[in-house]
Amino acid sequence: MTEHIPITDPPRGRVLVVDDEQPLAQMVDTYLTRAGFDTAQAHTGPAAIDHARRWDPDVIVLDLGLPGLDGLEVCRRIRAFSDCYILMLTARSSEDDAITGLTAGADDYITKPFGIRELVTRVRAVLRRPRLSDGTPVAAPLRVGELVIDPSAHEVRINDRSVAVTRTEFELLRLLALRPGQVLTRQELVTEVWDTTWVGDERVVDVHIGNLRRKLDADAQRPGVIETVRGVGYRMGQP
Repeated sequence: MTEHIPITDPPRGRVLVVDDEQPLAQMVDTYLTRAGFDTAQAHTGPAAIDHARRWDPDVIVLDLGLPGLDGLEVCRRIRAFSDCYILMLTARSSEDDAITGLTAGADDYITKPFGIRELVTRVRAVLRRPRLSDGTPVAAPLRVGELVIDPSAHEVRINDRSVAVTRTEFELLRLLALRPGQVLTRQELVTEVWDTTWVGDERVVDVHIGNLRRKLDADAQRPGVIETVRGVGYRMGQP
């Protein structure tokens, strides 16, 4: 990881780097700082949770193997008070770890060893997503049957009950709800939610859709809010 990252109008944002390998954490921190981000580091699970609560980062780069609490538990606890973007670092040989991380609330993952340019690109991509505080006009709530998606409150309700979702889950659900009954391919969802420059396994979409289904179908009078079109993609079921 010795790539040169030019500073070219980077988006502003806070990035918390969490890794118990302090030389690696420092290297990632240095490159992210050079790319224009505000950065901080934590090297244990409890320290990561404390720093996330106090500093309110926009993005957390989170390693799985941490002392005190592992990355999965850290992710679950942070999700209880923050919807920041969580990019989990996993070993290349452990696909199960990546899937488990996404199920725990991570938005995306990147495998070790990784290229620093890819990491910086992932961070830049998520910070290009519009936020409620940046002056972007907010659309009216979307209603599909018993499901309500409210961008102004970043809230999802079904049968008048609030459903806790991550930012990535919210964006996937919003895209499907904008076109009820229309099939969206995995690639279309990746392009819209993750960015056209994203490089990774499209199965990340399947895991997030699975998370959404578990959350939505538990409260739905009619299960199957999101439907699978085998071999193609997903669509929002029509009421």
